[in-house]
Order: sequence, then C-alpha cells, then structure tokens
Amino acid sequence: MSLANHLEELKRRHNDIEREIDEALLHPSVDDLQIATLKRRKLALKDEIAKLQVPTRH
Repeated sequence: MSLANHLEELKRRHNDIEREIDEALLHPSVDDLQIATLKRRKLALKDEIAKLQVPTRH
C-alpha cells in the first residue's frame, strides 16, 4: 500500500470514528466509557496521520 493510500485509509477511519462519536452522543443510553474509548482511537489515528504527513529531513 502506498503512503498516499495509507493516509487516505487512516483519514477515512478517523472520519468514521467521528461519526460514531456524534451518533453515540445523540443517545443518552451510551456509556461514557465507550465514548472515551472512541475518542482515544480517534486521537491515535490523528497522531498517526500527523506523523506520516510530516516531511522527513535528511
């Protein structure tokens, strides 16, 4: 998988998790722990995306 494809996949997963969080927040029966877990996964993806987007210096 090329770097560009990998980045696109990570961004897609990040957006999917964001939608899951938005949906979960609409339902008061959703556990706060579940929302926190989703937010941690989203942040981890954001960090991975940021690392891959930083140009390397030689």
